[in-house]
Amino acid sequence: MELLLCSMVTLLPDYLFRRYVQGKRFGYEITIYSVWFELRYGIVTCALLTISLITLIFYYHPSTNHATLIFRTIPILPETRGRVVEIYVDNTLNTQVKAGDKILRMDSSQDELAANSDRQQINEIEAEIRLAEGELQVAEGQVSQAEASLKQAQDELDTKQELYDRNPDVVPLRELEKLRTSVQNREGALEAAIAQKELIETKINTALPARKQTAEARLQETLNRIEKMTIYAGVDGAVEQFSIRAGDVLNPAMRPGGVLIPSDAGHDRMIAGFNQIEAQVIKKGMIGEVTCAALPFTIIPVVVSEVQDYLASGQFSASGALVDVSANATPGTITTSLEPLYAGGFDKLVPGSRCVANLYTSNHDRLTSGEPMGTGEFVFLHVVDTVGLVHAILLRSQALQLPIRTLVLSGGH
Repeated sequence: MELLLCSMVTLLPDYLFRRYVQGKRFGYEITIYSVWFELRYGIVTCALLTISLITLIFYYHPSTNHATLIFRTIPILPETRGRVVEIYVDNTLNTQVKAGDKILRMDSSQDELAANSDRQQINEIEAEIRLAEGELQVAEGQVSQAEASLKQAQDELDTKQELYDRNPDVVPLRELEKLRTSVQNREGALEAAIAQKELIETKINTALPARKQTAEARLQETLNRIEKMTIYAGVDGAVEQFSIRAGDVLNPAMRPGGVLIPSDAGHDRMIAGFNQIEAQVIKKGMIGEVTCAALPFTIIPVVVSEVQDYLASGQFSASGALVDVSANATPGTITTSLEPLYAGGFDKLVPGSRCVANLYTSNHDRLTSGEPMGTGEFVFLHVVDTVGLVHAILLRSQALQLPIRTLVLSGGH
């Protein structure tokens, strides 16, 4: 198309001039041997215009065959090792599950025994707390008894001391010493009773509750392990490639027993990789079009939602060897996120579909903004927008040829 278009303003006028103005005839003065000499200006100009036009089209209106409806998968793996004892889903294609549905359960008998042991320990601690509360009542009674006994001894001592102060002959000094010793003994008994009471209170308020909390935490940890023995669906979706059976041993370090594909996977955005030379052209908000083999004879309008700032080919991870840039033979592409311009644009596409994508540079806003620009720039921007039509025609030509090329020319494979 570019060659025919360019020849209309180069080769054709050149030939018409020589044929009808100079009177040269094709097959006589203009032969297969003299074409280059006679039409050299037109041929060279046509070649330059064709190359320039193709370059202009493909640079300002990028195209790629690497556009895919990327979607994520969720591996079906346990958090801990265990043996499968029960399966809740069918081993069929496209088994639908809802968020929170059970997928499988692993053996948790050992953890259940541990949980029962933890519950029994909690019950024992609660019994100890009730027993200690009874001991506290006994200790309170002992404190009251010691206080009464001390008061009685102190009153008797005070009485004898008063009598002794009035008349030393009435009360023997030895009896006063015995009363003082008795008061001291009863004061010690009171202090011991109070200390015993405080010890029991500490046991009730601190030691036993701490033991109970430890046992409850251990029980909760065991219950969490039991809960992890059952794998649930985190989102609505379909279970695929599910090969786990009762009796199999699952390990987080092993390959997953299946994958869960979210129901909305592959319907919101498409990831496309464009050539690095177009890095300065591709911008967020550009309009584009895609056509896919999974949806023949259909053009889907899209818009660029994100442009990745980094090239995947430039990444490296620390290892025992130095990075050699020349070892990375893949040049890498500009990763671009494409979203449907209209709601539901990707609904009919199968997630994972491989597509062809075009992006179109638009200078309409700049041309209509009224900002001053030269005539050359004005014409150039118009040409850039206009030649995008060629790329749009090319995409539609690919959409028409794709089913024929796939089903007929490739042998139906």
